[in-house]
Amino acid sequence: MHELGHHGSLPAARTGQVGPWPEHHQTRRRLKQAIPVRTFTNWGEEQPSFLEIDLVAHCGETTEDQYLNTLTCTDLCSGWTEPVAPQRHTQEPVRDALQAMPRGLPFPLFGINSDNGSEFINDLLCRDGLQNQITFTRSRPYQKNNQAHVEPRVLRSSEKELVGRASYRLQTQEECAWLQSGYANLRLYINFFQPVLKLIAKEHIGKQLVRMYDLARTPYQPILEPKEIALDLKAHLTHLYVQLNPVPLRTSIMENLNVTFLFDATKPSK
Repeated sequence: MHELGHHGSLPAARTGQVGPWPEHHQTRRRLKQAIPVRTFTNWGEEQPSFLEIDLVAHCGETTEDQYLNTLTCTDLCSGWTEPVAPQRHTQEPVRDALQAMPRGLPFPLFGINSDNGSEFINDLLCRDGLQNQITFTRSRPYQKNNQAHVEPRVLRSSEKELVGRASYRLQTQEECAWLQSGYANLRLYINFFQPVLKLIAKEHIGKQLVRMYDLARTPYQPILEPKEIALDLKAHLTHLYVQLNPVPLRTSIMENLNVTFLFDATKPSK
């Protein structure tokens, strides 16, 4: 996370109030100035280790009170995706989820790119990145293709594959345990058996934009190629792959959908 050091120290963001804005607004504004905006040229995508992250709220039709969330983390190089379930939409649970997430990654974590939400752009997460030497960048505000890698995986991993309809509200400890258990199977299914098309080039032919894609591969396959990934880790992933069967995994995911209907049916109507 060396970029932050080039823009001044973060403690300066805590000093006093500037102008008519409250101090916490000034802190957030200075944090956004300190965290660089990622463009399409300043992150290498040839080596796994750099993740786009995004948060989906399972709040149903209202954002009142507390509710569960899905934090989806997708590697830019391989498409490897890790979904985790913070219990709240605030900086501490999101930080804790990000700290736990690398244990499931088959590669070291070097960098993350988030949107501009306060659950990501905050002093707690910035300092944690500095301590762990993780590069932290943010996407361009108000751009539809901000998170081009993680957005399709968010839809697949949290809304369609496991949770079902976006109108379901998840908030209890029982639902949190169910969500985390379901993601244990879902991450295996999407990383080992769901092919990903990776955009490799774009070209304007007349007035038409033509996109060119690499061959479709599952996220597991590109992990086996880089020399930076240890041989014993590659052997572990290969052993895990031959032990897995996509049919039972898919069946388990669909059974979790039925549990979603059960949770929703037992909640009192408003």
